[in-house]
Amino acid sequence: MIYKLRLLLDSIRFEHTLFALPFAYLGMVLAAQGLPSLYQFCWITIAMASARTLAMSCNRIIDREIDAKNPRTSQRHIPAGTISLFEMSSMAIVSLAVFLTAAYMLNELAFILAPVAAIIVVGYSYTKRFTWLSHIVLGFADGIAPAGGWIAVSGTFSWEPVLMALLVTTWIAGFDILYSCQDYDFDVDHKLHSIPQRFGIEAAFWWSRILHLITSLLLLLLGVLFSLGLVYYIGWAVVSALLVYEHRLVSPRDLTKLNMAFFNINSYIAVMVFASTLVALYI
Repeated sequence: MIYKLRLLLDSIRFEHTLFALPFAYLGMVLAAQGLPSLYQFCWITIAMASARTLAMSCNRIIDREIDAKNPRTSQRHIPAGTISLFEMSSMAIVSLAVFLTAAYMLNELAFILAPVAAIIVVGYSYTKRFTWLSHIVLGFADGIAPAGGWIAVSGTFSWEPVLMALLVTTWIAGFDILYSCQDYDFDVDHKLHSIPQRFGIEAAFWWSRILHLITSLLLLLLGVLFSLGLVYYIGWAVVSALLVYEHRLVSPRDLTKLNMAFFNINSYIAVMVFASTLVALYI
């Protein structure tokens, strides 16, 4: 059972939940103007982890036939036969139940909006079948994290979570466009929609650059509107430099360092945004 659980967690890259948590915590600390209660922190963490597990489990189920045909993904656990469809479906159902429970334990608005969030994070996996805007939909699905963190603490909806959702949307969409460049030939052959497939790899890089420029500007605006001060702006400058570095690691003709740009650099960005915001709030 332990081995099977390890396989399940590996199949959804559970360790990358740490990559997503800082942005949920961003909304949380801004709403609380510091750290929230331990009760809120624990349930927000559970909600975020279970929502991501739900999204990734459903993605593996929905895309299993596509994954089996793509040489890059053919060794994923369902196509390879190391995890059954029933086992992955069970994990998705348990994750949904945990997510809804966590939202219920936080506040009424969080619980009311939880099914909407669940539909969005699951529905994203279908979008590449009919629109090249699938990257934006993925970004918006991840953008729910800081908005959810804000709502979980404040119990209200206002412009602040919208701004945070927008900046995460542009950030995630920007690097998802880069990541999808490696599947360009497969997407063209199988009529799967993406910005590289629609406009070409060269143009896709410009889409990504523009989206990440917007991310940087929105982060700057966040600091101004919340009066976060010097420490935050130092963090913003570091994040902006990391975004530039990410784009220097890869080019339309050289994607060999894509995994480093995708996983390593973006992890540093997520942690830096959260850490600089938290320190700025306390200073």
